[in-house]
Amino acid sequence: MEYVYAALILNETDEEINEDNLTNVLDAAGVDVEESRVKALVAALEDVDIDDAVSEAAAVPAGGAAAGGAAAGGAAADEGAADEEADEAGEAEAEEEDDDDDEDEEAGGEGLGELFG
Repeated sequence: MEYVYAALILNETDEEINEDNLTNVLDAAGVDVEESRVKALVAALEDVDIDDAVSEAAAVPAGGAAAGGAAAGGAAADEGAADEEADEAGEAEAEEEDDDDDEDEEAGGEGLGELFG
């Protein structure tokens, strides 16, 4: 996400989004910069009007799909609420994965118990 935020900063300050500028912003933020990610982002944003993309993302209803809602929330002025929703969604997914792991271990344990008496 840091790479996208750096691109948004450059766009907001009317600076050209190129590899050097993006690297400089990331360095200033203390990010360990990966050149391949910088190149990929610059190439991906080459023909994109960021202002239009942000406007479109902000127009997506909050009740939209999970990914669309998170994107709209990130672009909206109230980023705190979006971050909180993303954290809650991440926690819910982690809990579901933990539950799945527990079920797998229980099922696997029963099978091993039957094999070895």
